[in-house]
Amino acid sequence: MYETDVLIIGSGVAGLSFALKVASFARVTLVTKKSCVDTATNLAQGGVAAVLSEDDTVESHVQDTLRSGDGLCNEEIVRLVVKEGPERVRELIEHGVRFMKAQNGKGLDLGMEGGHSVRRVAHALDLTGHEIERALLDQVERNKAVEVLENHLAIDLLVESKVEGIVHQGRERCLGAYVLNRLTGAVEVYRARITVLCTGGCGKVYLYTTNPDIATGDGVSMAYRAGARVANLEFVQFHPTCFYNPRLKNFLISEAVRGEGGVLINEQGEPFMHRYDERGDLATRDAVARGIDAEMKESGADCVYLDITHKPADFVAKRFPTIYSTCKRYGVDMTKEPIPVVPAAHYMCGGVQVDQWGCTTIDCLMALGETSCTGLHGANRLASNSLLEAVVFAHRASIWVAKNWQEITSLPARQVQGWRVGKARSIEENVLISHNWDQIRRLMWNYVGIVRREKRLRLLRRRIDPIFAEIREHFHDYLLTPDLVELRNIAVVSELIIQCASLRKESRGLHYMVDYPYRDDVNFGRDTVLSR
Repeated sequence: MYETDVLIIGSGVAGLSFALKVASFARVTLVTKKSCVDTATNLAQGGVAAVLSEDDTVESHVQDTLRSGDGLCNEEIVRLVVKEGPERVRELIEHGVRFMKAQNGKGLDLGMEGGHSVRRVAHALDLTGHEIERALLDQVERNKAVEVLENHLAIDLLVESKVEGIVHQGRERCLGAYVLNRLTGAVEVYRARITVLCTGGCGKVYLYTTNPDIATGDGVSMAYRAGARVANLEFVQFHPTCFYNPRLKNFLISEAVRGEGGVLINEQGEPFMHRYDERGDLATRDAVARGIDAEMKESGADCVYLDITHKPADFVAKRFPTIYSTCKRYGVDMTKEPIPVVPAAHYMCGGVQVDQWGCTTIDCLMALGETSCTGLHGANRLASNSLLEAVVFAHRASIWVAKNWQEITSLPARQVQGWRVGKARSIEENVLISHNWDQIRRLMWNYVGIVRREKRLRLLRRRIDPIFAEIREHFHDYLLTPDLVELRNIAVVSELIIQCASLRKESRGLHYMVDYPYRDDVNFGRDTVLSR
């Protein structure tokens, strides 16, 4: 049994930013299921979108975000985030983040990405996420009020209604979490006054993804099982341009390549995006992903190509050093030949429903970053708004906790039980896990991908429900392993995505239904909300 004031689950930009802010008045324990750098933040290439130049305005950024969100953004939240964004970028710089400076020495070098009307993306070339993670981790490691525990995988949330001997009334309250120590195999109990979910997304639900291996939807799954509301999980963003190479998984080609003039072409070398969207190659991600999908299906090709060879080679190599060197290592010189690309699952626009402070529908439980559904992204996230959302809401959440800290600390303590293993035994055949994992990912890719049909969703339920039942049986029959915990979470999030996709009988943003090709504001101009 371990005690802490604030338990943070996840070590991306949201979790680290929040930890630094609340450590001034609380003891913080941050658990992360692998190493601290195994995060989606660390892989983020693009940057942080914010109003940082005289050529830009808050209203312009707001309108670009609303347009991308296709009628489902919460405009109040959009304005709040965009307005607070510049200050949070300046704060990152104070923490030691080395964004690229403009050549004239005045201000930052701002990138252009799809869906934006002006250059507004602060970046560190194509390693922005890595640079932010480096700077924040350096600050966290120096802070004695923050304890970081690597190789600790959260299993389930501790909630008041499950405490024996208590007659629970009113709203549910979170008391901490059960955590699997990957090094010892022991399930540890962490009691906390505030628990914060910052576990990232769920890309590993799909066969092809740009996400790191940790992206198994843990936070959404745990929150849903505890009784929190989740929303808009049908809106899974597929990044249009993942490097197509069988020897290299989940390496994306940044949106910024198209922002700097890259053109999508087919096998015949013909540009094609103008046939699918008037914005061409700078359309939003949902439009570009559908355009590529349609082009591949029409031609039968395995991929399309991203061509930036018309730009000076020196510029390309310097602007995109990581992309250039990685592609070249795998046989593609992007300064001389087009890059083969395909869409891949990239970002979860839905998540655990939160208010403007990051609070969920369970008391003392917060969610930040990709795990949350704030209302900012609506039906489709605007490029580079994700890191912006993470730092803005980490700041707002810290303000809320500080303001309510006296009340939080006065809540009655509860005695909780340790993890019960019952008659569970060690799993002897890991193929039971790997086979189910592979089946789910292939079914989700084929049936709930970029383009959807009602018939496919019905067929999917018949095929996948027995797999879900088998996983629930495994979870109760066998002693926990990290793979089993993640498989359970993959199953829960997959089921939630299928439910949300089945409920939304229209096409909007990232959710394209062939049976219902048009947007229906009258019947579906609202969030899709689920709870147990």
